[in-house]
Amino acid sequence: MSNGGAQAGYPERKGFAMRRAFGETAMSIGAMGIVLLALVAIDPRVREQVSLRVSRPSIPIAEASQQMHSLTSVVATAVRDQSIDHAPMLIFVLVAAVLVLFMTRT
Repeated sequence: MSNGGAQAGYPERKGFAMRRAFGETAMSIGAMGIVLLALVAIDPRVREQVSLRVSRPSIPIAEASQQMHSLTSVVATAVRDQSIDHAPMLIFVLVAAVLVLFMTRT
């Protein structure tokens, strides 16, 4: 049966694509949260900066922007230091991830 030229099931495909995009976005945000929690647990500098931000939640917008920049720089420094300290493990995990990606593609 024809629906006036429209493909049967098109709305379901569009809904599935939206659900998939939402799921992937949620997984990305969750992964970033896990990385941040791991850094808070491992690095005292990040722990201190996060505790400063949580203890004063009501701050003006201009200060919030400056503090987010400060927090981002501390997190970036901690990530860089941790990656330098654990470079062999980082390389191993990266190569393993690439191999798993290729294995699932074929």
